[in-house]
Amino acid sequence: MPDKPTSCALLADRHHGLTEGIRGLLETAFDSVVMVADEASLLEAAGRLRPDVAIVDLSLARDCGLGWMQELRRRSPGLKLVVLSVHDEECVRQAAKDAGADAFVLKRSIATDLLAAVDAVRGEGGDTTSIDGHSPDARDRAVDREEELDHVP
Repeated sequence: MPDKPTSCALLADRHHGLTEGIRGLLETAFDSVVMVADEASLLEAAGRLRPDVAIVDLSLARDCGLGWMQELRRRSPGLKLVVLSVHDEECVRQAAKDAGADAFVLKRSIATDLLAAVDAVRGEGGDTTSIDGHSPDARDRAVDREEELDHVP
């Protein structure tokens, strides 16, 4: 019986404390999780390690541009990319999608949405997430809450 290939996630964020917590979550889904803290290290590690998925803070680059994402896509076209952000605006999600993100997860929703987004981009969870990074369950909870509020006198 052939061995299962080793799975690897590349995690890029300048905030070490947050990265440690995310790494613990990702270690439940990957054989290895490699952390980097800057744009140059992200690009180098992606080329050298050839990870299954990169999970990257949208604000990784100090200049706040998305050039790193376009360069990552150019160097590693088959890499699945999940973008993390504190920004909830539709224009931010759209900019990430246009630059090459496969999924977008709000940092405040990492605990509930990150693994679903990772599974979806890996093709292991069906269509469980969209570019907005919200799992169907999260969307359903939001709709249920809106309906509850509609009935409050």
